[in-house]
Amino acid sequence: MNNLQTDTYIVEDSDANSRIDTFLSNIYSDLSRTFIQKQIKENHVLVNNKIVKPSYILKTDDTVIIDFKTESVYTINPQNINLDIRYEDESMLVVNKPSGILTHPTSIEKENTLVNALIYKYGDNLSNCNGNNRPGIVHRLDRNTSGLLMIAKTNDAYAFLKEKMQLRDIEKKYYAVVCGNIEQDESTINENIGRHPTRPEKMAVTKDGKPSVTHYKVLERFGTHTLLDIKLETGRTHQIRVHMAYIGHPIVNDTMYGGAKIPVKTSEQVLQAYSLTFISPYDNKVHNVKIDYDSDIIKTLNYLRSKK
Repeated sequence: MNNLQTDTYIVEDSDANSRIDTFLSNIYSDLSRTFIQKQIKENHVLVNNKIVKPSYILKTDDTVIIDFKTESVYTINPQNINLDIRYEDESMLVVNKPSGILTHPTSIEKENTLVNALIYKYGDNLSNCNGNNRPGIVHRLDRNTSGLLMIAKTNDAYAFLKEKMQLRDIEKKYYAVVCGNIEQDESTINENIGRHPTRPEKMAVTKDGKPSVTHYKVLERFGTHTLLDIKLETGRTHQIRVHMAYIGHPIVNDTMYGGAKIPVKTSEQVLQAYSLTFISPYDNKVHNVKIDYDSDIIKTLNYLRSKK
């Protein structure tokens, strides 16, 4: 028996530059590419309320609306996974995501993500603006980056927080341990970031990429490595990892972007989103949430300090 599938997705940086048929095939992995292309051609998929072709290339913040019949409807299983909630009000929450878990399900991995835990605790009391596999998700962190994420409980809260992010009224700060000794006490990297020309799973500094600005200052030097406090002015996919690799100081253990390994076991890149300053849509007041070093940062610093 067919089910009417209707949904709305807001395209994130990580999905920008993808074809619309590829994007939907990744979401609805149980449906054939041919079926999805047919639905697009029959005008059951709109982008920004306009008819598009299957070859349409998505842009960040495009609104994708689907309305077609499927053999099955994709669902997310609620899972009783611990949530480390650091702030909460009636409109939103801030959760500390551990390293090693995905922010939301993908076409390949549909369990043991932050969203599975959110669905278990909050059920339908999450924003659905960003599609049914990303309820509440305003922004995300890479699987192996730990730290603070904002979650919207209502659609109004989602719209409010997204607007504040676009206006750069939300401050996100990170700790990172990078390879090499950075000579300047502080500096700014202002280089465009786009898809890697030959490896689509990676990002890279590209001439035609999106403007990307990363500010950093040195917290501690170890001769062979440097501990940084990083503030993002923009929020591109893999931005810190790409920018640090670009200036010749990739993040420790970041194998995707050339970070050399040290004899300390970490989830991967030694990177943590430790501070969020935001305006809550609930009380319209500024809030700041900070967390201490995670276990990967602590182990790495202990090792490097012992070698001084």
